[in-house]
Amino acid sequence: MRAEASDESAQPSAPREIAQLYQRTCFSCHSSGINGAPRTGDQQAWAARMDKGMDTLVHNAREGFQAMPPRGLCFDCSDEEYGDLILLMAEQAD
Repeated sequence: MRAEASDESAQPSAPREIAQLYQRTCFSCHSSGINGAPRTGDQQAWAARMDKGMDTLVHNAREGFQAMPPRGLCFDCSDEEYGDLILLMAEQAD
């Protein structure tokens, strides 16, 4: 029974990790919209960006874009993690 509980608790760990990563890196700008950052959950603001395609958005996160610094304060993020963070911010309900 104990093994079953740990298997179940292991499944949601990936989303929690991205959420923790968001809190550590993206939150400071994207929660408030400082310097024109699209606010987390503002689906209208994110829609125009998502139209550019995920490859472009990941590139911008990695290289920096306008007021966003290179790597977006996540110096150890992979491209996959940037994509997951972008989706979290774009899709989160207001």
